[in-house]
Amino acid sequence: MKALNVAIAALAGLAVGAAAGILFAPKKGEDLREDIREFLRNKGICLKKDRLDALVEEIAAEVQK
Repeated sequence: MKALNVAIAALAGLAVGAAAGILFAPKKGEDLREDIREFLRNKGICLKKDRLDALVEEIAAEVQK
């Protein structure tokens, strides 16, 4: 059970790190949102602009904590 917790924590850290890297990349916000939207579309997830903006804000808030 302990190994599973460590693996989950490592994956969560990886996800937060990747999100932070994307959010703080030297790219215009509009271009970044389009890249995220395209990535999600390729994974079969379609989000409207307002929901994508909310998702980006949620990730940014988590990264800042």
